[in-house]
Parts: sequence; C-alpha cells; structure tokens
Amino acid sequence: MSVTAASTISSAAAAANGATAANATHASATPSLSYNSFISLLMAELKNQDPTQPMDPSQMVSQLATISEVGQAVQTNSSLSSLLTSASLTQAEQLIGKSITSADGATSGQVTSVTVNGSGATAVLSSGQQVSLANGATVNSQ
Repeated sequence: MSVTAASTISSAAAAANGATAANATHASATPSLSYNSFISLLMAELKNQDPTQPMDPSQMVSQLATISEVGQAVQTNSSLSSLLTSASLTQAEQLIGKSITSADGATSGQVTSVTVNGSGATAVLSSGQQVSLANGATVNSQ
C-alpha cells in the first residue's frame, strides 16, 4: 500500500470514528469500526493506491476475505437479535393473565400486557403498575 493510500485510510478512519488525524492509526484498529466504515476504508485504499506500486494480490484477497467475514458476522448478529426478540415475545405472551410478583416483592398483580424492548421485558399489571422482568419475577398460575 502506498503512503498516499495509508494516509487516506487513516484520515477516513479518523473521520468515521470522530478521532483526530493524530490518533487515526489507533482508531482504524478499534473493534468499534462499523461494517460500512470498513468497506469505505477498503474502497479508499483501492481508489488511492499508487499505480506504480499496486497492492499485492495476496493482500487484496486477504482483505476481500475479511469483508466477507465481516458481512457474515453482521448477518449472524441480525439473525440472533431477531431470534432473541422472538423468544422474548413468546415468553411474554405466556405471562398474560397470570399473577406475578416483582423480584423485590413490592409489586404484584395480574398481567394484562407485556412490552419487550432493548432493555428487556416489562409487564403491565391490571392496576396499571409496571414490573420489569429483567430483574426477575415470580409467576403464579391462576
């Protein structure tokens, strides 16, 4: 890779991560680099390579394999997230109509609805009170 391509990649990584040019090399190696940022960096590298010293073909194949791996990881994470949400909704559906008590024992009542979001499930009781199921709860059949 040429010096021009390296500086372009470092600058792009800095912009993608909100970092300064001084710590751009470190920013491009952080695990928080998104899939889209990674693709942008690779495209910048390919577009700005020195024609008199093109990228080594084995390096190119390695980077394309990395793109494939990152893409598969993104798909796997998306599928796993959908699966977990589905499982949470299935479990939440089974609570409706049952009597529950919060983990601390302070709140209890019959579940009328359950909301599932990123922070976990929350049961709404017939009294209007809410019980977070993330901390645990006792379920009594009725």
